[in-house]
Amino acid sequence: MGAYMKSWCVNVLKSATLSLIGLSAVPANAVETNVPESKFGHFDHVFFIIMENQLDTFILKNPNAPFINAYAQVANQATNYFAVGHPSAPNYLEIVGGSNFGLTGDYWPNWPGTGCVDNEPSSGCSHPFTPISASSAAGTTDNPVVATATSSSQCNGQITITGSSTANNCALYNYNAAYFTPKSIADQLVSKGLSWKSYQESLPAVAPGVSGVNYSDGEFSNLSTSPFATSPVNAIQKLYAVKHNPFAYFLNVETGANPALSLDRIQDFDGPSGLWADLQHPERTPNFAFIVPNQCHDMHGSVSGGPAICASNTESGAEGALLMAEGDAEVAKIVTGIKNSPAWAIGRNAIIVTWDENDYSNAANQVVFLSETNYAANGVKSSAPYDHFSLLRTLEAGFGLPCLNHACDQTSLVMNELFGAAQQKNP
Repeated sequence: MGAYMKSWCVNVLKSATLSLIGLSAVPANAVETNVPESKFGHFDHVFFIIMENQLDTFILKNPNAPFINAYAQVANQATNYFAVGHPSAPNYLEIVGGSNFGLTGDYWPNWPGTGCVDNEPSSGCSHPFTPISASSAAGTTDNPVVATATSSSQCNGQITITGSSTANNCALYNYNAAYFTPKSIADQLVSKGLSWKSYQESLPAVAPGVSGVNYSDGEFSNLSTSPFATSPVNAIQKLYAVKHNPFAYFLNVETGANPALSLDRIQDFDGPSGLWADLQHPERTPNFAFIVPNQCHDMHGSVSGGPAICASNTESGAEGALLMAEGDAEVAKIVTGIKNSPAWAIGRNAIIVTWDENDYSNAANQVVFLSETNYAANGVKSSAPYDHFSLLRTLEAGFGLPCLNHACDQTSLVMNELFGAAQQKNP
């Protein structure tokens, strides 16, 4: 048995033991510790594309997602990859920070200086979330996550359970509450002299850009006062959503004392500082690109107002088929754009495509995970147990960063085989 397989078996046995312990243990300290070992070398650039709310079985072999299914045949694939609970915002934070930081729902930030503002009728700022900082973290823990929820309340109320609970309907493992380090991978990258950007499709064109913005239709936002303050019929279609922009939940990014850790690092796809422009200029392409299509292009749906294709949230029927096809076309556009860009050709680079969670059904919270590199042979399939914390640990290993929060857990394994370990080719 090889060294990797031995390590995998040992960690799986440990994870089983941890699951039996349950969620009643005293909170542990979740901190930055040693740099995880990478067996695939280092990353120069990672282009991370995140999609929304689809089980892996709804996408794989779905005729409405031809590009993704073709891509899955040539890219690397984790066939046993899980989200970490529900709903969206905690999962996004867990990907970039290894913790849900105490956020239980898709609540908007309580923006410093202005608080939470919403000028749209019948909406409102319910449960605004205190920005993540050293002071907000003092003496507090993140929320525990159970692997198999027997009631919806065990998964933030965002799961529908009828009859017996399906195993791992919330997460891959039980995660006890832990004291967290109030950082994200953005802090870690900047401390090492590396860069990041969050590319968010449909940010508002109207000032102030992203500051204080909870949602936008690409032109107007929750900060717009006319005609939305008096006309519910003309309510803003929520294409951009801050719940899919995890870096905006950190106080240092919101206040922007350091320009490298500020809202300036959050841009639309279009524009002179956007995704498409940056891909044509390798010298300004960030080391870590966090790429988020809007809610009509990410397979999320349920967007109030606008065309039916955006409003659908089903996997069946004509509207669901259109929503799936729209998301597939978006992935094709982004992946093709990256691979045809000057930025892809320079350095050791990777593309990652995954989904934040399933559709809240009583099914395993298992999602598609695909990766491709420009420095190693691709087409590897791995059935090793991975989740969003494993992904963060892998990113940290590739960038030479310490593991952060639950990415330090023994169950968080580096995804070596999916990023070129033993598959190296000449640069």
